[in-house]
Amino acid sequence: MAATAVLRPLRPPQRLLTILEGESLLNDATALLIYRLAVGAVAAGSFSIGAVAPTFLLAVAGSLVAGPALGWLLLRLMDRVQHIPTAIILQFITTFTVWRLAEHLGLSAVLTMVCFAMTVAQTAPARTSARTRIPTYAVWETAVFGLNILAFIFIGLQLGPILGKLEPAERGPYFLAAAAVLLTVIVVRLVWHMSFNAAIRWRHARFGFNPDRPTLRPTVGSGLVISWSGMRGIVSLAAALALPPAFPFRDLIVLVAFAVVLGTLIIQGLTLKPLLRALDLRDGDPVGQEVQAARERALRSGLASLDRDSSAAADTVRRELTARLAQGGAAEATHAAHGDLHGRALKAARDAVLDMRATGEIGDDAFHRIEEELDWLEMAGVTAAETSAAGDE
Repeated sequence: MAATAVLRPLRPPQRLLTILEGESLLNDATALLIYRLAVGAVAAGSFSIGAVAPTFLLAVAGSLVAGPALGWLLLRLMDRVQHIPTAIILQFITTFTVWRLAEHLGLSAVLTMVCFAMTVAQTAPARTSARTRIPTYAVWETAVFGLNILAFIFIGLQLGPILGKLEPAERGPYFLAAAAVLLTVIVVRLVWHMSFNAAIRWRHARFGFNPDRPTLRPTVGSGLVISWSGMRGIVSLAAALALPPAFPFRDLIVLVAFAVVLGTLIIQGLTLKPLLRALDLRDGDPVGQEVQAARERALRSGLASLDRDSSAAADTVRRELTARLAQGGAAEATHAAHGDLHGRALKAARDAVLDMRATGEIGDDAFHRIEEELDWLEMAGVTAAETSAAGDE
């Protein structure tokens, strides 16, 4: 995920982000499974493909079954929970439970979690209310951000003692090994993906390029961007730190992992933006086109559901749907004007309620209830403004 975190603010073609996100999940799942088998082989003092292969295949097959099954169970459980804080806590509990259960059963925890998350992501939007979804996303984004920060802090705390324990004669070979691994990681990825990119371009040249949805055609430029987006992140560091204290050359492995993560983030992460600008990759904004098509379909369906209702309330809903979902320059201008008026009106409303609490006309309980209503109104206005801005881009 380190590559997508660096790339996303640069607004690359959507196909590149999709490939890197899928690659990251697959790489993490397979790498950690192989890592576990390798650690077990070192601990046992021997390695046999014949002995390991059944375990590997069983872990993969079991993860592909357990992940969706556990996702289905979670959705059935969450359907009964209406209290938002309880729902968020249960999401954390079930997520860690799925991981621990997969580990206990000898499955790939990462692959199980990927299948679990895909199942939930595909079906949860139709079963979850906006009132639950908004705070849930906010809590999870904050938790992930905080865990990433803590992980890097922890790595930094580990690195100092490791360097302190090294004898002066050992530092040179250790740093040389770290630099060699970093160079190997960068070069191997470049050679591997550009070879794959060449094969894909040859296939498209021979059989044609007919994607189901609008997307960027693979080119040498897109291959270079993907090849250069090999930044390593938290998973590499966590795997190194998870090694037992008595593991052979553990300090060297942790130092190398830190060097690879830091080196790829600096060398590749800081040069991705100039590379994207030089290649000037464009995909015609397929996501924007799909958003426009979805808006139009949603507007037609919403208005059609009110065809037989001529009440004043129905007219209000029709105007609201049209203002939110209609496309075109006039609608965008309306959105902008609506945002300014919306913000001004909400500020006046908040000031009035604050004055009422300050003068004792209302108590804290009433104040917080109306504050929540105004917050939801403000969120609606912010969402409309961001949607309009996304359409402009």
